[in-house]
Formats: sequence, structure tokens, C-alpha cells
Amino acid sequence: MRTMLVIGIGAGDPDHLTLQAIKAMGRADVVFLVEKRDATRPLEDLRRAMLAEHAAHAAVVTIDDPRRERDPADYRATVQAWRDERTRRWGAAIAAHLGDGQTGAFLVWGDPAFYDSTLDVLRELALPDLAIEVIAGISSVQALAAGHGIALNRVGGAIEITPGRRYADGIPDDVDDAVVMLDTRSVYAGAPDDFDVYWGAYLGTADEILIAGPVREVEDDIARVRAQAREEKGWMFDTYLLRRRRQP
Repeated sequence: MRTMLVIGIGAGDPDHLTLQAIKAMGRADVVFLVEKRDATRPLEDLRRAMLAEHAAHAAVVTIDDPRRERDPADYRATVQAWRDERTRRWGAAIAAHLGDGQTGAFLVWGDPAFYDSTLDVLRELALPDLAIEVIAGISSVQALAAGHGIALNRVGGAIEITPGRRYADGIPDDVDDAVVMLDTRSVYAGAPDDFDVYWGAYLGTADEILIAGPVREVEDDIARVRAQAREEKGWMFDTYLLRRRRQP
């Protein structure tokens, strides 16, 4: 049997690495790094720095991540084609570099359970001799709450975690608290007047930005800061909580 570790490495702060993640990295014979080779290069460098400190013995295999359109007309078909290509590339890399009895690893930003396809792709490979182990990590959702010093849920209430595209036509009336990720449409701007927003970008990194307040009061500030940061860095990853103000 071979083993593949799927290790959550936190939202960007090297101190987000848990002791479990550090121990798992130390077990790896081979680490597979999926790299985009674009403006997010500083994040790739950060992962390599983590490996140098905690898994210097491991062989490192780089896999170029296929590009995909972020807001296509046919979202599901585009994502499926992207995953199919990922599966092909990852399968070839694993077959070539992970030997019998060895342990491999994929390093996942945040936590593998939140809007990440690593587990799905590995399972689509359907390798009967490959055991998959998951190591949880600190996600951008947790880093957002910590940065603003808030709890995500309220007493007796539910919280929804959703990609922004699901709110393109508005926030459902029965949603009071929602964490929005992967938002290319700035859907916070369409929230009703009785919503507050707790917004964060580059969470957990030295470039972290936090803005909070009633949506109508801070939406222009978020749009300006978001555009400026994207222009300066070449990429943007933000997460935010939308919270409906309850009547006294």
C-alpha cells in the first residue's frame, strides 16, 4: 500500500501549521506541489519555505495546475473539464514518483474540507493501493472570525458557507449569517440595508486587510481597497461574513 496525506496548512501564516500537520509533513517521502505559476508566486514560495523547515528530506514534485475560466457561461462543465485535466496530471505524477510503500503528500491552503478539490481529484483516480489520510487545517473562514474577533454563529442560529455566485440574484430571506467565499461579483454590495459585513483579504498573511461595518457604509471602501490590492498584487482572495442585524 501507498499513503497520500492531504495536509491543511492554514490560510497563509506559517504559524497556522498545527502540530499534526508538522508531524504529517515529516512522514512524507514525496510532496506534490500543485503550482499556478502566476501572480500568486509568493504563496508558492511560502509553501516551499514550510517544506524546507519541516520536510527537508522529502522529494518535491511540481505539477502545473491547468488554468480555468473563473466565471464561465457553463460553470459545471468548465469545472468538470478542469478537474478531468487535473486528474490526468496528478495520476501521471503519482505513478511516476510515488513507489510501493511510500507516503506522499499534497499541501492544501486552509482546510481540505472548504472549497478545495484535492480530495475529489485523488478519489477520482480510484487507485486501490492508495490510502488517503486528511489532516485538518486553519481555514480562511476561521482566520476571518479571529481577525475580526467575532463568533460566526449566533445563539440558536445557523450559518451558511457559500460561493458568491449563489447570491448573484440576492440573499435569501431566511439567511441571517453567511460566510461568502470565491466571490468574483462583489455580492455584498447587493445585500439589504440591514446587513453588516465583516470583510477580509489575504487572511493570515502579512498583507491581511480587514474592514467591517454596515454594508451601505463600507461597501465603497471595500470596492476601492479590493481593486487597489488586486492591482498591486495581481491577485485577490477575500472572504467575508454577511450578518443581518436583528431587531431589538
